[in-house]
Amino acid sequence: MNIIGHISSPLHFAVLLLAFSIGSTTANDPVSRFFNVCDYGAVGDGSTSCTDAINRAVAECNSAGGGVVLFPEGRFLSGTIHLKSNITLKLESGARLIGTPDLQSYQYFTPPAGSFEAGFPKWHSALILGVGVENVSIIGPGVIDGNKVFNPNGEEKMRGPHTILFGRSSDIAIRDVSITDSANYAVMLEWCDRVDVEDSEITGGWDGVHFRGSLDRFSTDIRIRRCQFYTGDDSIAGRYVENFLVEDCLVNSSCNGMRIIGPMKHMIVHRCRFWGPGKHPHRTQDRYNMLAGIILQPGAWDPSEGPLEDVVISDISMENVAAPITIWLKRPGNTIDDVRISRLTAKGVYRAAVSVESWVEQPIGSVSFNEIDISYQGGGKAMDPEAIGGNLGVDSRALQAWAFYARNVEEISLRAVRWSAVEEDQRSSMMFDQVKRLYIDGEGSEAAMEKARDGRKE
Repeated sequence: MNIIGHISSPLHFAVLLLAFSIGSTTANDPVSRFFNVCDYGAVGDGSTSCTDAINRAVAECNSAGGGVVLFPEGRFLSGTIHLKSNITLKLESGARLIGTPDLQSYQYFTPPAGSFEAGFPKWHSALILGVGVENVSIIGPGVIDGNKVFNPNGEEKMRGPHTILFGRSSDIAIRDVSITDSANYAVMLEWCDRVDVEDSEITGGWDGVHFRGSLDRFSTDIRIRRCQFYTGDDSIAGRYVENFLVEDCLVNSSCNGMRIIGPMKHMIVHRCRFWGPGKHPHRTQDRYNMLAGIILQPGAWDPSEGPLEDVVISDISMENVAAPITIWLKRPGNTIDDVRISRLTAKGVYRAAVSVESWVEQPIGSVSFNEIDISYQGGGKAMDPEAIGGNLGVDSRALQAWAFYARNVEEISLRAVRWSAVEEDQRSSMMFDQVKRLYIDGEGSEAAMEKARDGRKE
């Protein structure tokens, strides 16, 4: 099958990248004042609690107007570190910051009243906690070890503190650091602006980088670049961010590679590789298979109203995923529009077609696919056209078409799209239901639309 649509505008893409470059400043480089945690009583033996000593070093650094809190080679056991403005935490080679198993040693961020997150205040505890801070950095090349500090009273009867959490903060840089074995999310960003996560590796745990905001207060200008993810849950996830960039990342997960669960504005995902199975197991399901490469599902958890719009996904490769791209609406109050996907290749897709679905009265707006090459496992059986319905969960699901499925969409454009199945599949290759405008090879001829609606194979 060789089906074709309009290309994402290169000029528009370049303008978006420039906007990120100009609008997202990062924390200042380390200054000359150094505060070695060992000078404040920290002992790098892996068993002595260093919580108070590290926080003394942070407080004195802050009182001096800022500087570098330094972790030399050693294993430093700690509870919550309260990061302050104008401070860089630097872990030298051989330094390992380890979360204490003492759950009473962790404090938490209190989300804004009225937000969904405010209902679960203790869920927002963390090993490194920054609240209302600005101009801060966490840099390596050392390791931050969440130490699998499980909480039997936590979510799913096991989740403990996040490893790094920033709330209502700005001008943040996380660079050249390894984060491992988080007891919840590795990096949690809530109502934050101008954040760079770069050249870092996140292994194990639940989500890698997760971000939140609200309809009245989006987080802004978050960039994730040149990072490696090997996570048990979604590698990159969240909602309510304006100006969001993921670029040059390696994404390996036992859940979704990237999962957007709410409104977003101006999002770019560029030059990334997604592949499964995961190297680390999903903590609660004890499995390794990767789910969707990228799934856009505003309102996935709760009625998080608002738009998901202006999304550019380009130069992407995927291997052994349940579905390459899943886009759906299931709640009134959410909208999806202006999604452009180009130069995506995928192989070993084992469960579901690319899908663009609205199961509410509001249709999805414009979605385009350009230069797409996907190889599916195939082998599916014919399905009742009414079989799937709008029962949308966390995961993609088998559909009546094996390659592409669209429902209740204003405009779909397909250009230079090629797909194949390794095993013969009894389902149609494509299915279109309530698609108002369909363009194939840049043309909207009735013959082309009729052929696509029928899902006949070439």
